[in-house]
Amino acid sequence: MKLLFDFLPILLFFIAYKLTDIYVATGVLIAATLAQVGWIWLRQRRVEKMPLITAGLVLVFGGATLLLHDPVFVKWKPTVVNWLFAAVFLGSRFIGQKTLLERMMGEQLELPALVWVKLTFAWAGFFLVMGAANLYVAFTFSENAWVNFKLFGLLGLTLLFVLAQALYMSRHLKTEDADPSKEP
Repeated sequence: MKLLFDFLPILLFFIAYKLTDIYVATGVLIAATLAQVGWIWLRQRRVEKMPLITAGLVLVFGGATLLLHDPVFVKWKPTVVNWLFAAVFLGSRFIGQKTLLERMMGEQLELPALVWVKLTFAWAGFFLVMGAANLYVAFTFSENAWVNFKLFGLLGLTLLFVLAQALYMSRHLKTEDADPSKEP
């Protein structure tokens, strides 16, 4: 559910683009992202760093698109966000005792340390590839194709990657062996 909430501004961007143009859609993206951050703050009385950074990048790149009337800036935003995520994931491997994934999910899942590291590198690689794919589509295909890819391609690939990661993690989950003496 959180993943869908995270993609809500992109969905609204897509709808606005299909109904109007890239500039109105960019304004909708900015407004939706700020509303999303505001909603998180109202519900939790705090906002994690990544949504704030993403909102800042939406403001900068979206604002530049609107101010300079040039869609190249909003086309670069997904790549910058993805590459920033990749850098954070990679950096977390070398800062502290635990990777970012282990810090985020370690309370819910018990996995061997090496699996956390492999997952971290997988996510970093995924974000690097997604950023490159965004640039390829944005500057090789039509604006309409890029908008479609931004919603369906990026979201679809992310969902597939999350499923693949879940399958990989399920193979490595530490489980408590059932105690035969406690069986009914």
